[in-house]
Amino acid sequence: MHEELENYERNHVWDLVEPPPNRRPIGTKWVFKNKRGEDGMVVRNKARLLGVSSKEGIDYEETFAPVARLEAIRILLAFAASKGFKLQQMDVKSAFPNGFIEEEVYVRQPPGFESARFPDRVYKLRKALYGPKQAPRAWYARLKSFLLKSGFVMGSVDKTLFLLSRGGDTTIVRIYVDDIIFGGSSHALVSSFAEQMSNEFEMSLMGELRFFLGLRIKKGPEGTFVHQAKYTRDILKKFDMGDSKPMTTPMSTNTALDADEDGEAEFRGMIGSLRVPTATGPDIRFAVCLCARYRASPRTSHRQAVKRIFRYLKFTPELGLWYSSGSSLFLRGFSDADHAGCRIDRKSTSGTCQLLGTSLVSWSSRKQASVSLSTTKRLLWMKATLSDFGLRFGKIPLLVDSTSAISVAKNPVLHSRTKHIDVRFYFLRDHYEKGDIDLVHVASENQLADIFTKPLEFGAFVRLR
Repeated sequence: MHEELENYERNHVWDLVEPPPNRRPIGTKWVFKNKRGEDGMVVRNKARLLGVSSKEGIDYEETFAPVARLEAIRILLAFAASKGFKLQQMDVKSAFPNGFIEEEVYVRQPPGFESARFPDRVYKLRKALYGPKQAPRAWYARLKSFLLKSGFVMGSVDKTLFLLSRGGDTTIVRIYVDDIIFGGSSHALVSSFAEQMSNEFEMSLMGELRFFLGLRIKKGPEGTFVHQAKYTRDILKKFDMGDSKPMTTPMSTNTALDADEDGEAEFRGMIGSLRVPTATGPDIRFAVCLCARYRASPRTSHRQAVKRIFRYLKFTPELGLWYSSGSSLFLRGFSDADHAGCRIDRKSTSGTCQLLGTSLVSWSSRKQASVSLSTTKRLLWMKATLSDFGLRFGKIPLLVDSTSAISVAKNPVLHSRTKHIDVRFYFLRDHYEKGDIDLVHVASENQLADIFTKPLEFGAFVRLR
């Protein structure tokens, strides 16, 4: 706590002033956190002074601050593996107090550290404090300004990505609040960047990227492996599934789930805990999404389905994503749909996945009316994002195992009786005609997105996995 407050004094975060009339100061409280390394051991103890308020007019204006998407993190890992970049990580000791705020914000004195001379005074913030919703925005603006002045170029689509090119070498920086990933083709440039950041901010250089947002990252000469084995074992232990009988697939092909009005809180917690491993576990994405539809009102059959996912994780705790150093950097997508697959409302389940070379970087499984719209949008977003890395693409192949999408995209006429498909296919056809995407037919047995639309028997599931 002393270290935190001393840092505030050095950075001149606030001024002790008389309470202003007609303004309510924000309360403060201490929050303690243990930062852990990849082995689960505590590597740093943190004490944060948190500003606590939910009053409109104090901290509700302009609260947006960009945060990197998981797809963007995976794209960076795949790109770095292909280019042979060594990614490193740094943590800003006190990120938010580095960012100036424009609004007038007052906070009460920290509990246990009230001034003996002026106990009734409050602090007027000059810089951001953890808690008020201006803080992430102010820190991002401060860091962005520093990077742009240092010669970096911000991504045109992904505002958390910054690139610096000098003499044919590239330095890449990606921001996730106060965690920063960086790397590049030149050791000198990367070292220079780390030194610049340390001179400008109070930084903790954490070395090679090994653990980020719960992801375990292992880099070797042949590529990068990303997994969540520790988290998987932790939730198996938490829900007493550590000694359960392993299963070879996450869902039976004859599973039938229906809605029900009765629910169980613990069961909902089990479903929620399975959201995390889907970040590196595309093989469980369909099963988790299907069970999550009934999270608000689960029944016995739902519990059995969820337990089977846990039993599958018991069988495959070490599975993850492999990003090969030998992968080329071309973009392609797969799209599939289980037509009218939902037994309750007969809506279709859509499955999509996108690969950068041989590296799977994005996937989805959802119940919706239009697969074409979301798939095409995701591919176009990835194309625009990768252009910031200097990659250029022509037509992006979108592989489908149905000729209906191809025929509608090529057919310039939509009659009144097909009005219900106008929205999805006008969008698809428009980008097909522009040359952004190329619809390619793929045999059903080679349709990778099939694993995201329905339960599969063991042979087909393992092959697609």
